[in-house]
Amino acid sequence: MKNILLHPTYFPSIVQMVAVVKADKLVFEIQDNYQKQSYRNRTYITHSNGRLLLNVPINHSKNGNRQKTKVVTIENSFPWQKQHWKSLQSAYRTSPFFEFYEDDIAPIFNKPAKRLLELNISIYDLLCELLGLDRSYETTTEYLIEPSQLDLRYLVEAKKQKNHQLSSYTQVMEASHGFLPNLSVLDLLFNEGPNALAYLESQEIEF
Repeated sequence: MKNILLHPTYFPSIVQMVAVVKADKLVFEIQDNYQKQSYRNRTYITHSNGRLLLNVPINHSKNGNRQKTKVVTIENSFPWQKQHWKSLQSAYRTSPFFEFYEDDIAPIFNKPAKRLLELNISIYDLLCELLGLDRSYETTTEYLIEPSQLDLRYLVEAKKQKNHQLSSYTQVMEASHGFLPNLSVLDLLFNEGPNALAYLESQEIEF
């Protein structure tokens, strides 16, 4: 696949990571205006009752003006990191590879996070390391309605997802609610471990 343009997201979805793996070159959009209810600050994991939303609280503009995503700060007045980490532990403690990656991922939730973009970029770098994926990136210098890259920025929109077909894999709570597709790539990592990269590479998705 050719060069792609994506938004950095909070523990990105499996579909987004399939795009990253298959791209010749990755460019992150950082000149956009922040929008609510997108994967910029949210992700989905499995739970005993199905999908569970993990949402990063952010500070909205006090004067009502739009903010650039790159300057959005995180609201840390309550312990959202602690809550997210407890949710991941509860959901994946019995998965095959949670303990294998636990010590690498825990610092994301122990180190205070200030800006959303910096958090998402640090998560991307960590995921590449854990997946064994050598994928560098560039960032945009201006916002273009019609970019030269394959425009996959729509993948950030939680309410406008295309029905991308993904192969199933064994999920830790599958017996309770069946297979749940396109969760956070953490779900794939905790369930498939070192095989996660091969899974991403094997997916045949048309973007």
